[in-house]
Amino acid sequence: MSAMPDQLSRMTEAMPEVTQTTRTPKMAARDVHVYYGETHAVKGVNLDLHQDEVTALIGPSGCGKSTFLRCLNRMNDTVATCRVEGSITLDGKDIYDNKIDVVQLRARVGMVFQKPNPFPKSIYENVAYGPRIHGLAETRLDLDEIVATSLEKAGLWNEVKDRLDTPGTALSGGQQQRLCIARAIAVNPEVILMDEPCSALDPIATARVEALIEELKGRYAIAIVTHSMQQAARISQKTAFFHLGNLVEMGETTQIFTTPREERTRDYITGRFG
Repeated sequence: MSAMPDQLSRMTEAMPEVTQTTRTPKMAARDVHVYYGETHAVKGVNLDLHQDEVTALIGPSGCGKSTFLRCLNRMNDTVATCRVEGSITLDGKDIYDNKIDVVQLRARVGMVFQKPNPFPKSIYENVAYGPRIHGLAETRLDLDEIVATSLEKAGLWNEVKDRLDTPGTALSGGQQQRLCIARAIAVNPEVILMDEPCSALDPIATARVEALIEELKGRYAIAIVTHSMQQAARISQKTAFFHLGNLVEMGETTQIFTTPREERTRDYITGRFG
């Protein structure tokens, strides 16, 4: 939902403060282009993700933000017509290098999708699946601890601890999304990517997920695609505005929403288009 000018002051009141520092990014994208066949979907994007920071990707539908997000853990590899050019690094190493184990990459760079997608398994097995296949638990007690800790971090443990054997699909929509977040963090990722994680949720469930993102910020680098200007203002420290495949402007969230440098950014935030 786009914000009108008289909403901007209310939005910025709740914005988290950002302290400017010079830091090495956790992930860095340089001159990234993405093509679907002949369609040029993402055009020369340069963007950094930092540890302990939430970066919001905003922009109209079809502007390339979700396509770019999927490049960060090579989800676009599953699309036959997709071609990615440029450089994306994780801790300085090119994630598109032929020597990279994509399964291990996706453990380090987890993804939470727009629609909750729990496995058709129990709550316990949803969370245990990743640690089990990655060999993170030597014993059942180790696995139990990982499951409990992950559900606690996702703010779900107290709600499900007495019914871990029930299907994950039996949970409410908001609980399912938090279960998917627990599943993502169970394999000890370093980066979490979220593609409109609250778009299918009611306001109460959305508030729970946003509070969870705020808590997780201290442990991970987080990038979130959102169409809600209010959500971007509430939860992010950095905001990147995409339009027609281009990264038009990126900066501290307060700056983007109060004194954007680009006219297109100002027009989008104030509801003149998008």
